[in-house]
Amino acid sequence: MFVKCMTLLSTILGSMLLWAGNAGAESRFTDLQYSKWAEDGIQYMAERGTVAGYGNGIFQPEKSVTRAQAVTFMVRELYPEELQQPVQGGNYSDVPTTHPFYREITIAAKNGLASGFPDGTFRPNAPISRAETAAFLTRSYPLVEGKQPASWTDTESHWAAAPILMLSSNGLVGGYADGTYRPNRSVTRAEYAVFMSRVIRFEREQAIQAQDWDKLISYMTLSEQVGQMLMPDIRQWNGKVTTTVHEGLKRNIHDQDLGGLILFDKNIVDARQVATFTHDLQAEAGDIPLFLGIDQEGGVIKRIPGGTNLPGQMALGATGSTALAESAAQLTGEELKALGIQVNFAPVLDINSNPDNPIIGIRSFGSNADLVSRLGLAMIKGLRESGVIAAVKHFPGHGDTAIDSHLGMPVLTHPRERLNTVELKPFRDAINNGVDMIMTAHIAFPAIDNEQMTSLKDGQKVPVPATLSKKVLTGLLRDELGYDGLIISDAFTMKAIAEHFGENKAVERAVSAGVDIILMPKDSAAAHQTLVNAVMKGTIPKETIQASVTRILEAKFQYGLFERSPSLSVKLAELNRVIGSSQHRTVEREIAEQAVTVLASREGKRVDSINKGDQVAIVAADEQQAQQLERQLQQSASNLSLQTSIFVMRQGNSKETLQAIAKADYVILASYQFRNVASEFGWNDYQVLIDEMNRRSQRYTLLSLGNPYETIYLQNARSALAVYGKQEPNTLAGIKVLLGQLEAGGKLPVKID
Repeated sequence: MFVKCMTLLSTILGSMLLWAGNAGAESRFTDLQYSKWAEDGIQYMAERGTVAGYGNGIFQPEKSVTRAQAVTFMVRELYPEELQQPVQGGNYSDVPTTHPFYREITIAAKNGLASGFPDGTFRPNAPISRAETAAFLTRSYPLVEGKQPASWTDTESHWAAAPILMLSSNGLVGGYADGTYRPNRSVTRAEYAVFMSRVIRFEREQAIQAQDWDKLISYMTLSEQVGQMLMPDIRQWNGKVTTTVHEGLKRNIHDQDLGGLILFDKNIVDARQVATFTHDLQAEAGDIPLFLGIDQEGGVIKRIPGGTNLPGQMALGATGSTALAESAAQLTGEELKALGIQVNFAPVLDINSNPDNPIIGIRSFGSNADLVSRLGLAMIKGLRESGVIAAVKHFPGHGDTAIDSHLGMPVLTHPRERLNTVELKPFRDAINNGVDMIMTAHIAFPAIDNEQMTSLKDGQKVPVPATLSKKVLTGLLRDELGYDGLIISDAFTMKAIAEHFGENKAVERAVSAGVDIILMPKDSAAAHQTLVNAVMKGTIPKETIQASVTRILEAKFQYGLFERSPSLSVKLAELNRVIGSSQHRTVEREIAEQAVTVLASREGKRVDSINKGDQVAIVAADEQQAQQLERQLQQSASNLSLQTSIFVMRQGNSKETLQAIAKADYVILASYQFRNVASEFGWNDYQVLIDEMNRRSQRYTLLSLGNPYETIYLQNARSALAVYGKQEPNTLAGIKVLLGQLEAGGKLPVKID
């Protein structure tokens, strides 16, 4: 009869264990309606993969937890690795090796977590008491006595008095209204989950306050650890742009334990919406806050809604002013911080030495390594002073390329000596000045790493980009340059990675190479699972993950992310004072005005001026740009009685344009070249206009709004001006120079041969 009962019991417990073995697979239970007080604790422990239900959404919260279940839950939480290994040594008469919980009970006994009874039994099916629960928890966690008063009338002489006091004094367990603790009362499954969750959360909070990252990591699941290393974008969900925290976003944050997110234009409506959005995002993050990042370089790459639109990095390069660079970064940081964003993917430390570079150009300070270093360090300092992390990019250098890594795989073939003196210099200087985050480039550098891999795109051999190269990220960046901060990849959606290597393989390889944070994986859930699997298989050592997580946690603490956040109402009230403030606009104007540079002049110093009563023709590549220039001209010269007209120049219509501007006294010929190869730009139409205006002796200015390389490709321009951007501040400064209201004092920050 006993054997039959044990067989039946084994069958029942085995079916329960079958589900329990998938703890965390189901973290939402349908039978908690009468246990709402415990729902948070149950869900928290279920998401950690510690407690489990019986399948089909059933948890049975009011059912007593047995000693075997209690031990199983604790072992899952504390010794998950031992569960994957053979065990031996169990010696309880009622826990044979065939018992469904033999492994967990044996591990618990070996680690001093639970013991049996004098008669040699463990009594696995007996309900666990409140006293035993206190003993289990204090054996498992290194608690010290707290400061809260805790005196129960029925525990003073109880064998578990000490562990009960330990928990009670820290506010982790409570008693009853009559002053009793009732140590011998059995514990329900709901109570047990709540007790465990309280202790774990308490210990995590203690670790955070003590900056004991090793301790905190020991309480983080593997899912939480690898989740900290992911920063996906959240531009769309179900075909709609993401501007609020919806259910899909909540699910991704919790299921993947995400450590950060990057925001784009599609996530942005206005400043109040962004501040509300980031506030709500952090509310979903739990006890480890999110890194919220954005690309706010200024100029052509901008995100702040209604904020100060700085003229851009090449405009700063033309001023040559470290003071303006620092002020620009500081005000940018202040506005980002007000919006709830702590990571700025800026400044760009690429040296734009190649006029044919289709993606960097005016995003760079210039073509001189010393200039880029000097202004880059100033911007890093300004962002740091405002409490925002500067994520400098794109290591080891994207400036001398003719391919956009969003679209293909650039290869930089310079010898190591050249890389040392040019591309690497700004990054080396930034490292020596304590930069906290560096973004990798999806560019191959054969002088550093000449390994090749088979492309999934066409089966051809392709060089390994820096993002996936251990020689670049660990050998060069960490070991040789001595960098100990965070390494974040460039976006994994870019074709240099996505087309050639396959995302899952690339994610694993990037982390093995030294990347701490994967930016914008195309499928963040798959990337998360890839890293979990890699650690479980041993292809990525857990120490590698923990080293990255330690760096992430340290940076989050250093930049105040763990500090108590102000209320949303306080944040919203602060916006008007910070975003686009008059002080910030003043800096914006000063940069734009000091940046304006004469590219060509009839008499060597000044471009052709607009005179009173002139008929001014404005020629631009698109109507909106022409209208912007016309509006600014009319507003700035309201007393000059100017007559203006606008013309859109399209490829091949130069003759029509010439006829249209024939009667003009003055022509503003606006050129905008960016995001394409300069040598392949349609310069012929511009040259036709310049030649004819020269023949007519017509006054004009070639107004460079983008990359300032016009004079390489255009001959005999007699009046040309560079403003380094088509944004309002840049163009207004150029208009003021044309009107004689401002001297053009900028110095061209790129070399033109």
